[in-house]
Amino acid sequence: MKLPHNAHVAVVDGNRFMFLRNTGKIFEPKLELVEQPDLDASNFSAGVRHQDESGQRTGATDLNELAHGAAVAEWLNAKAVSGDVSQLLVVADPKTLGEMRRHYHSELEKTLVGELDKTMTGEPLEKIASVIAES
Repeated sequence: MKLPHNAHVAVVDGNRFMFLRNTGKIFEPKLELVEQPDLDASNFSAGVRHQDESGQRTGATDLNELAHGAAVAEWLNAKAVSGDVSQLLVVADPKTLGEMRRHYHSELEKTLVGELDKTMTGEPLEKIASVIAES
């Protein structure tokens, strides 16, 4: 996958959020940590959609994790609207990515250079960069 120089990368799961920047080349990304915002997961609107019987029975739906995904999307929306982010790649586990997409602002959508549905928050930056380059 092409990742432009100085593009931002949001690596997200239901509990963690790392905001990175590509300081490398377009086909050879090198990631550096910009920040790890501590977000208030207060948007539990996802709970309305995820209260199906099987999710409740198996415990497969964690509303706190979905609220965290919504909080990350809102944080990224603010960055996109303010112009602080012009190119963004989102790397998130499938459930979190699906929830984030529901909250994307149109300005954030314009900044997206791609999305990867992978769980990468526990991986070192070099491994994340490698997965991006190979995608």
